[in-house]
Amino acid sequence: MTVDEVGHVGADAGAGPGAAVNGTVAEGFEAVREAFARNFTARGERGAAVTVYRHGRRVVDLWGGTRDVDGTAPWEPGTAQVVRSATKGVGAAVVLLLHQRGELDLDAPVTEWWPRYGAAGKEHTLVRHLLAHRAGVPVLDRPLTPAEAMDPAVGAAAVAAQAPVWEPGTDHGYHAHTYGWLTGELVRRVTGVSLGTCVARDVAGPADARLWVGLPAAEAARAGRVGPVEPPADPAGGGLRMRPKRAVSAAYADASSLTRRAFGAITPAADENDPAYRAAELPAANGIATADGLARFYASLIGELDGGRRLFTPETVELARGEQSSGADRVLMVHTRFGLGYMLHGPASPLLAPGSFGHPGRGGSLGFADPESGIAFGYVTNGFRKTVTADPRAQSLIRALRTALATTTN
Repeated sequence: MTVDEVGHVGADAGAGPGAAVNGTVAEGFEAVREAFARNFTARGERGAAVTVYRHGRRVVDLWGGTRDVDGTAPWEPGTAQVVRSATKGVGAAVVLLLHQRGELDLDAPVTEWWPRYGAAGKEHTLVRHLLAHRAGVPVLDRPLTPAEAMDPAVGAAAVAAQAPVWEPGTDHGYHAHTYGWLTGELVRRVTGVSLGTCVARDVAGPADARLWVGLPAAEAARAGRVGPVEPPADPAGGGLRMRPKRAVSAAYADASSLTRRAFGAITPAADENDPAYRAAELPAANGIATADGLARFYASLIGELDGGRRLFTPETVELARGEQSSGADRVLMVHTRFGLGYMLHGPASPLLAPGSFGHPGRGGSLGFADPESGIAFGYVTNGFRKTVTADPRAQSLIRALRTALATTTN
């Protein structure tokens, strides 16, 4: 397998005047490079990176654009970004590792470790319900301010006191923010330390992955500024417009809907570029990662890894991707599929193949693994679009990756 160096890509290669795409691709994966370059010219990309591992070896490592969504300094190797809900997959690994080591029973009630969580009709909630978005507490009757949300004790107390909006275990709906306080407090009570500490010690360290839940001050300079970006006005140039179903649009417009209330559990929205926010631990939303870090993380879940070690046993992989929830999501208002802490391949969140598992970040970022092909994928961006589970830029890279896999046998 040979590696192709990618230099500054000019107009002839589709990156447009002034744009730069850098990195390497292994022979046979050139389609991913082409799709990545086209994201800048046709889909409004500002700054991004994508990394792919196959059977523990890196076969794609590309970056381009600017490190800040509103800046001019170039993206560099090692640039990291807030990955929003892609954080959930990292946090779920901590819980599953506790189960793998025999320290946590997925079928035990949460109250075994967190007695106060049994308030308001939640006493029969199982640990697996938290991971599969079946706990019934996607909303808070009183949203938290950003300052309150960054205090793990306040967040834990809020979800412990909250009455469920459906009987736990009987239905599912995306726990956009509350997932972080649920899993974070459970991990703290089992281990005596924070979930972010466990990520550094038990996940990122062994995998040699550049990712954090709670960004250390020593790493703050590598993180770029993020912000909203609009899709291209003219999709004829190759951009894709996401047209949500009418019911989805109505749910986001209705302040009383579970959709608006779930995403509004922190009100007003936090400033994701605030150093204090980045240093806090919000396992549902504020993880920071490089594309390589996200891809290495998923590679470490499913196999041996150059420079790192395998984290999940084959049995734990099957737990992670075994379907726990499927059907109409009471929050996202589309058909979703969840394993234990991970979204599964489906119409709302297309991944590489039916056996893939991972997690998108609202507006862009995505990480996943596909055990059958040995693929681990990480994509991070500084420009957030109005998408939740299937951003067109990430999807274009996945399609290109399928093409590459269909034509290479290495």
